[in-house]
Amino acid sequence: MEIRSENNNVQVRCDKIPSQLIPRTRLQDHTPSSSSSARASFPSSSRSSHDFEDIFDVRHFIDSLRDEVRIVKRLPKRFSRKHGFEAFRMPPVSWSNEKYYLEQILPLFGKYKVVYFNRTDARLANNGIPLYLQKLRCRVNFQGLKFTPEIETLGYKLVRILQEKGPFLALHLRYEMDMLAFSGCTRGCTVEEAEELKRLRYAYPWWREKEIVSEEKRQQGLCPLTPEEAALILQALGFDKETQIYIASGEIYGSERRLAPLRAAFPQIVKKETLLDPVELQQFQNHSSQMAALDFMVSIASNTFIPTYDGNMAKVVEGHRRYLGFKKSILPDRKKLVELLDLHQNGTLPWNDFALAVRQAHKNRMGQPFHRRIIPDKPKEEDYFYANPQECLCEGTNCEDLLGLGNSNTLQ
Repeated sequence: MEIRSENNNVQVRCDKIPSQLIPRTRLQDHTPSSSSSARASFPSSSRSSHDFEDIFDVRHFIDSLRDEVRIVKRLPKRFSRKHGFEAFRMPPVSWSNEKYYLEQILPLFGKYKVVYFNRTDARLANNGIPLYLQKLRCRVNFQGLKFTPEIETLGYKLVRILQEKGPFLALHLRYEMDMLAFSGCTRGCTVEEAEELKRLRYAYPWWREKEIVSEEKRQQGLCPLTPEEAALILQALGFDKETQIYIASGEIYGSERRLAPLRAAFPQIVKKETLLDPVELQQFQNHSSQMAALDFMVSIASNTFIPTYDGNMAKVVEGHRRYLGFKKSILPDRKKLVELLDLHQNGTLPWNDFALAVRQAHKNRMGQPFHRRIIPDKPKEEDYFYANPQECLCEGTNCEDLLGLGNSNTLQ
C-alpha cells in the first residue's frame, strides 16, 4: 500500500502470518500515520498469495478514506524499478507516536520521495496519540476495511446458516500446528507430536525462542487452551450440550482425536468445512488469510465469542465486537484457568466449586466497557488499542462516559 501527498509517497508492506488476519492490523496503523503528509498504493503483501487485494475491497478502501488520505493503487511509472528508481526501505520504530513520524519520517520524503515501510507490525503506539488520529484508526478498521465480494458472500452465507439454527458461540480454537510449534506448548500431545513441533520450531530461524519448557509456559498462562481444557471451561461457564458452537480456526493439530472430548461435551460443533459445500470453499483453498477472513466474519456476528488464545485475530475481533455495541466476548484468564483446571483434575477442587470459581474469575471479562490499561515505557504489556478502541466508543475525550453493561454467560 502507498500513502501519498503530491510529491511524497509511503509504501507499506502488509506482512502475513498463517491463519491470522494480519494485513488488517498493518493497515489500521499506517493509514493514520500518513494522513497528514503522504499518499498510499498497494503492492503485494508478500510473494505469496496473501495479497491485500485478495482479501480486501481496494476500491471501497480508497473511496471510504478519500477525505482523510490520498490513496492510489500504484505508484507513478517514474518511481518504478524499470525506470531505475529504488525506494528507500526502512522499518519504522515500534510503538511510535505522532512526533516520531513528523520529526523522523517526514523529512525523509524530501530526500527519497518514496519511503517503503518493510515492517508494519505495532508501529503506532496504543496511547498518547491525538484523538483525531485514534478516531481515524477506527475509521480505517471499521469502515475502510471491507472484505472482497467473494469473501463477504460466503461469510454472510455461513452466518445465515448458523443463525437459522438459533444463537451460536464462536470458539476461536487456536490449536493449529504452527501455533503450537511457535509457542512450544505440547500439553496433551504424544511424544512423537512434541518432537514434530520442536523440529518445526527449529526450521524457522525468525522464531527466536527454541528451547521451551511447555508446562512452565502453561503455568504462566502463555499457552492456548487445549480442546479438552476448552470443553471443561465452556461447561463451567454454563453452556450446555445444546449450544451451537462454530470452530473458528484452521486445521486442529491432532484432528478429530483432539477434538473428540470437545465434541462429546458439545455435539453441535460445526466448522466452515462442514457447513459449506467443498466446491464453495475451493476458491479459498491454500489461502489461509482468506479462510481466516470467513472465520472473522462469523466471529463478529456470533452471539458470544471466546478465544482460547489472545493472538492478533482474537484481539481485533474483540475490539470490533466492542465497536458494534459491546457484544459479548468472554476473554479467558488462562493463568487462573490453568490453576483451577489442575486443582479440579487432581481431585482437590470438586466440580461445583470449580465451575463457581471459573464464573467468578470471568464476571468482569465478558466484553464490558473498561479503560485500556496503560503501562508507561512497556507498550507490549499494556492493552492493545484494537482490542479496546475506547476513543471510538465514547463521547468525551477522556472516555469518562464509558459505563459498565450487564453481561452474563447466556447466549442472547
